[in-house]
Amino acid sequence: MSNQERPSIATEKGIIYAPWEQTFNRVLTPFDEFIHRQTTSGLLLMASAILALVLANSFLAEAYFHLLHTPLGIRIGAWGIDMSLHHWVNDGLMTLFFFVVGMELKREMLVGELADMRQAALPIIAAIGGMVMPALIFFAINHGTDAVRGWGIPMATDIAFAVGALVLLASRVPKALITFLVALAIADDLGAVVVIALFYTQQLALDWLLIAVVLVALLFVLNYAGIRKVLPYFGVATLLWYALLQSGVHATLAGVLCAFAIPARPKYNPELFSARIKETLQRFDASHQYGGNIMTNEGLYAAVQTLEKGVRGVQTPLQRLEHSWHLPVAFLVIPVFSLVNACIPLQLGTLGETLTHPVMLGVMFGLVLGKFIGITGACWLALRLGIGQLPGGTRFSQIAAVSVLGGIGFTMSIFIAELGFSAQAEYLLMAKTGVLAASLLAGIIGFFWLWLLGRKP
Repeated sequence: MSNQERPSIATEKGIIYAPWEQTFNRVLTPFDEFIHRQTTSGLLLMASAILALVLANSFLAEAYFHLLHTPLGIRIGAWGIDMSLHHWVNDGLMTLFFFVVGMELKREMLVGELADMRQAALPIIAAIGGMVMPALIFFAINHGTDAVRGWGIPMATDIAFAVGALVLLASRVPKALITFLVALAIADDLGAVVVIALFYTQQLALDWLLIAVVLVALLFVLNYAGIRKVLPYFGVATLLWYALLQSGVHATLAGVLCAFAIPARPKYNPELFSARIKETLQRFDASHQYGGNIMTNEGLYAAVQTLEKGVRGVQTPLQRLEHSWHLPVAFLVIPVFSLVNACIPLQLGTLGETLTHPVMLGVMFGLVLGKFIGITGACWLALRLGIGQLPGGTRFSQIAAVSVLGGIGFTMSIFIAELGFSAQAEYLLMAKTGVLAASLLAGIIGFFWLWLLGRKP
């Protein structure tokens, strides 16, 4: 039987699939939703963290650490940037992570859970409590030492891990509880970005900082001028990244600043889009009557091009970019970051010293106890004062259990640890150990607490 005579593999009439296309569609389609993407990202993050631990404690450890410190550079004539692979991941690749975080923040503040202050009040207050209390616990344990600089490490919640753990219990918890945790984690991300910008900045180079300010202004000029093509934004954002790198402010903040400048207005409103689509479809049907396929029928191709432009025009650039960048960041950037930064050599002979180190204790107690006390206490106070209201169908005991999941602080906590203790290897190792231990402990306790609360009577 020839290729033309073979029946196409299709689930609907008129759909033609390549041999493996259906399989890949089954893999990718469930991840299109935000929650499913976060869950899968959390699983990949866990796998890459385990792989990093195995590599750091195997015979490949020396080669692994040597690879991380391999110098890589970009040079054009006399100009160039030289950094290690480790720094390219943390200062370069993670800019894409902050770009996606910034777009999520902007969307949530415009149309999401943070847009309505009546709904957003409780998760925002909870996020504030969940940042302040862990920082105070770390500060109290490390007060009077040079390790106190790490107070920001236990402030952050890892949205992928936390939401992933909660989604596994989706049949036993109300949907509103998942929404509450997402809003809390996104508000927490905003707080972490502010902390990084204000408190984890190196010595400032004012000339480069002035250039960065001009570039940020240019990004918003592009927005107000109605430019919806993404290339100009990425061009300016690349220059902004370099300016921030030279200024002393952490370069990854360029991702957040660019995200907030991305337009959130479509070119066409739904009514105009509907009218143009109907008109174009009539042209498509008229062209199709003359036969041929889209490769040979210019009328068909022109109509399809017009349809494509219309579909892009009715979407906002913010929506398109968030959709297209979320999967690469979740499935590539974050696992690579974990693989590069979760390399913790475990030594049983010094386990007792590690478990009693003030930095390790500050991070672990800050994440596990600090998040629980801070989030639960802030919610209790807000409800008592009538500032916020419980999400529909939830109980306060479930809010308390979710606050424990807030102690999963993997990605952002390790990132802040790298900033705070970049020149203090011992403190950095203790901080990473504390983050891993706390994330594991908080995940187990929070998961089983919510599981018990969700039992059927």
